Amino acid sequence: MRADNIEQGLGTRRVGRSVLCFEEVDSTNDVAWDSARQADTDGLVVFAEAQRRGRGRQGRSWISPAGRNLLFSVLLTDRTELLPAEAVTIAAGLTVAEAIEETTGLSAELKWPNDVLLDGKKIAGVLVERRSEGGRVAMVIGIGLNVGATPPETSLDQPAGCLQDALGETVNRCAVARSVLRRLETWIEAIAAGRLSTLHEAWIARCGMLHERITVEAGRHRYTGRVADVSPLLGLELIDDHGLRIHLPAAGATILRRTPSP
Repeated sequence: MRADNIEQGLGTRRVGRSVLCFEEVDSTNDVAWDSARQADTDGLVVFAEAQRRGRGRQGRSWISPAGRNLLFSVLLTDRTELLPAEAVTIAAGLTVAEAIEETTGLSAELKWPNDVLLDGKKIAGVLVERRSEGGRVAMVIGIGLNVGATPPETSLDQPAGCLQDALGETVNRCAVARSVLRRLETWIEAIAAGRLSTLHEAWIARCGMLHERITVEAGRHRYTGRVADVSPLLGLELIDDHGLRIHLPAAGATILRRTPSP
């Protein structure tokens, strides 16, 4: 992909103000972090056809065949104090699901905290990182979306799918990328303006986890209960077998088991 093809008709004010495209990098998140040290890089988007060391949450690797999928990171350096990481994480997943529907007509489901599913198969993941760079707090939103291919089965810890297989025809990666960036900007603006209830309602409408019994590992502890809600600020809300409500933030949490309700 070429930067000018993505920028053409994008129409955003912040996300995608500048776009970089590489054939191969270690990680698009790392390139974005390197750029955070420079002036006027808010809204930069870094795309790569391949990553040598792409990463997901909890230190996992993100593996993708070269030139088939979307691998990109968005850098935010301005007013990040208005952007809670929990809210940005669920907004990024929601953004991908909405863009998939807009560009292909396929309906995607969301799995807390950062997975996007089609027919129960993982099709996209999100990694949000926040740190201090150059005396300011910056945020990088990394997104991997399987458009034309799935990773090798030997590298998977859960079933994976791609848009092309689900749709039965070739999907325009640039069109999907533009849709994601436009929708991400809309949700970033909503979060910064404090419209978290709107984000909550839109995310829950695509969540297939409500009322499921799940086990979550967070730090050194495991929690089992039924999913009551997902909050843009507090994270996953579980009700355990004693009726206790437990809030688990996305950072450091992993779902170990899901049992759909009858």
